[in-house]
Amino acid sequence: MLSQGCVLCMEGAKMVLFVTGECGRSCWYCPLSAERKGTDQVYANERPVSSDDQVIAEATMMSALGTGVTGGEPLLVLDRVVRYTSLLKETFGPEHQIHLYTGVAPTESDLQAMRGLVDEIRLHPPQECWKEILTTPFFTSAVRAKELGYAIGVEVPALPGLEDLAALLPSLDFMNINELEWGETNAAGMRDRGFELEDDVHNAILGSGDWASAICDDEKVHWCSSSFKDSVQLRERLKRIAVNTARDIDEVTPDGTVIYGVCEPNGDPAGVESCFEEGTYLWCGDHFEVVWWMLAELAPDLDGRCSIVERYPNRGMIVEVTPL
Repeated sequence: MLSQGCVLCMEGAKMVLFVTGECGRSCWYCPLSAERKGTDQVYANERPVSSDDQVIAEATMMSALGTGVTGGEPLLVLDRVVRYTSLLKETFGPEHQIHLYTGVAPTESDLQAMRGLVDEIRLHPPQECWKEILTTPFFTSAVRAKELGYAIGVEVPALPGLEDLAALLPSLDFMNINELEWGETNAAGMRDRGFELEDDVHNAILGSGDWASAICDDEKVHWCSSSFKDSVQLRERLKRIAVNTARDIDEVTPDGTVIYGVCEPNGDPAGVESCFEEGTYLWCGDHFEVVWWMLAELAPDLDGRCSIVERYPNRGMIVEVTPL
């Protein structure tokens, strides 16, 4: 059973709002990057932001239909959560679906503060409390959240002991199990436990799907693989951004990246510019950016260094540069 937040994630329609890297827990399996872990920086998708306008601009750029609030631990900065979720609801309307991840059980005051702003809460109880989950504050919080109108679920990585969480399922709307992933900050913990990568392509841990098998038959449980996140969620989000931000000279790929050509003249740029057709290029101060296939045809006759660039949309990360 997919939550509404998951449906929008599959469509690439959810902005990821990372509200803090600070957290009161130190889970050995946490995949958060060293750049973000322990820092109090806000990110909208992959972009650091420092103003409300930047958050709204990022959501607008990808035509976001919702937002996932995450961290670190978002409830450590509850006032920030309330401010941003209020901003998003006021700007895009109450239909802008917002879900929040938390590694602590929200208190009554937490739930009241987020009521009408956060639509869906995803609890992440630590592995050490799974065996006694019905005696923990997570159970009490889940029940109370449902009474207040929240969609309530659990989202945890695939780890040994997942079957113990079955006792909580009657009190939940959904449960998401994420394939355990190897990362730069949890590598030592993975090695200490003898875990290995499933293959050389993805970060999935060999055998993590087996730990989830005892509980995945329940209709409320959804398995989210590492490859799905890479090949579907991210790609669909990039495609939405690319459609909104691509220039006339850019070609949007099926993966949501953009491709264009770059020519760096050796001498007077006027001689190179005369070879391009109007509307097929831009002068960028020290180089031309050009429709890639046209540059590929002209490159042998141009006095300059030419290449084809593939990158994430909106001047994002460069994926590949191919010299011509």
